[in-house]
Amino acid sequence: MRDEDVPRWWQRLGLEGLVDVHVHFLPDQVMNAVWAYFDQAEKHYGTAWPVNYRTPVADRLATLDALGVRQFPALVYPHKPDMAAWLNAWAREFAAETPGCVPSGTFYPEPGASQYVKEALELGTRIFKVHVQVGDYDPRDEELDSVWGQLAEAGVPVVVHCGSGPIPGRHTGPGPFGEVLRNHPRLTAVIAHLGMPEYEEHLRLAESYPNVHLDTTMACTPFTEAMMPFPRELRARLGALPDRIVLGSDFPNIPYEYAVQLESLERLELGDEWLRAVCWDNGVRLLGE
Repeated sequence: MRDEDVPRWWQRLGLEGLVDVHVHFLPDQVMNAVWAYFDQAEKHYGTAWPVNYRTPVADRLATLDALGVRQFPALVYPHKPDMAAWLNAWAREFAAETPGCVPSGTFYPEPGASQYVKEALELGTRIFKVHVQVGDYDPRDEELDSVWGQLAEAGVPVVVHCGSGPIPGRHTGPGPFGEVLRNHPRLTAVIAHLGMPEYEEHLRLAESYPNVHLDTTMACTPFTEAMMPFPRELRARLGALPDRIVLGSDFPNIPYEYAVQLESLERLELGDEWLRAVCWDNGVRLLGE
């Protein structure tokens, strides 16, 4: 399947389009730095990672529109202190002027995190993103305890990259974030990339906590299967959580066409109903109207 086939794909399922909870738009200087990192992927990851949609913002938005992605966030995330608050302001402004874009936010363990997250929630932020490996921090940091509590109380989802893929960090893996969930069991979390490569352990978190979801970002694609294959024996457990698996892509920073993600999900053979829930229903519920 190619990108031009994607609208026919979701129309066959009887959908209005797609909802993708894991899309990145960033200020130009930050996005350029991310792309420069991927340019050195062979050094970092041992394999090339050509960014498939390295195009101007307007072209990337037109691509999403042509694919039929009706709702998406512009997920931002900091890698050091004093970034999160201004990234939040940028993301709110971007969403306000971009049809289909849901206001997103982020945070970092630093003084003031609780206050700027409170402000972001009051200003209508509907989803947050944290990246434990890139940020190189412990999600159990005491500066974040009240932040997790606020999000749990508000029922606002947070996309958490806590798995150890593509490379492990000092605080990745299911252990640290698992403790966050034990302390905040009502937290609405979306574990990115199906928690790769600790697929089973993160799947168990979704089975244990009623508001924990997993996003499909890059999972089961040929690119990822070559490095971190999804175990076949876990497919049935994935199929048993149709309300907790949600479409994510990592657009635009993927080394293949968007259609590959959808084709890879279909190849799991979990049925059209499961695909409808993953590609539309669950995303609509999480992101709201």
